[in-house]
Parts: sequence; C-alpha cells; structure tokens
Amino acid sequence: MSSPTSLIEEFPPDAAGVALTDFAFVERSGLELLHAERGRAVVRIPLEPNVNHVGMMYAGALFTAAEIPGGVLFAGAFPLDRYYPIVGNLEIRFAAPARTSVLVDARMSDDEIDRVTADLEANGKAKWLLTQELVDESGVVVATTKGTYFGLAW
Repeated sequence: MSSPTSLIEEFPPDAAGVALTDFAFVERSGLELLHAERGRAVVRIPLEPNVNHVGMMYAGALFTAAEIPGGVLFAGAFPLDRYYPIVGNLEIRFAAPARTSVLVDARMSDDEIDRVTADLEANGKAKWLLTQELVDESGVVVATTKGTYFGLAW
C-alpha cells in the first residue's frame, strides 16, 4: 500500500472529479473519492466539518469513510444495471484520535472479483469481506474495519 503522504500527492483533492452527491450525508461530510478503478477505491474525509466535541474526527465520519469504499469497489467491478451492493455488517476498531483528514485505500483482488462474479451469475447474490485501515496524513492508523458486503440482483 502507498504511504498516506504519497496518496495525497498522487491523488490531489479533486483528481477523480467525482462527487458522492447521491448521498446527502456523505456530501455534507466532505468525503472525496480520490481514485476509483476495478479493484481499488481511495477516499479521503476531511477533519472539517467532522470535528467532535473534543477536537478530533467524529466517529460517525470515520464509519462513513470506511463504509463507502465497499460500494465504490462494487461499482468498479460489477454491472450496476444487473446488481447492487449493500453492506451487511461493519465492525470498526478505533486505534488513535484522528486530528487530520483520513484516507482509506480499499482493495479487492482480481481473484475475489472473479469469485463474486461467479456467485452473482450463478445465484443472483454474493458475499465478500473487506478489511481496511483508515490512516491520518502522517500514516498513523486511526481505525481498522472488517466489513461484510453483499451483491444482489435487481
């Protein structure tokens, strides 16, 4: 995985030119999709306006930054006119206070995409697991997540 600093340099704030405006809550949080391709999604959530009562990032904002990449990964690998993603479970472990913007570099391997594709085509549904690290601008892991996502036929 690239270091957070190199991700910031590689994907400046508006690099992807994509706003997550379908979800008003996500839009208000300032979450940015910095990069999206088959098997990879990079998002950043800024500290402002997501500061809590003690000056660190609000836990709900960190949760949002962790949940969104699963849907972005799905959209980059599977036809959305046939299937849709939904999160079934997301466990988050807070490791350190986030006092800067936070980055998530989510990955889904080609083998996992192939397995999910086969399940979707055979059963109209599929399940996959996604583990992630949320890191601040210094590379400190501020949270880790384990998520269960589902792809379902329309």
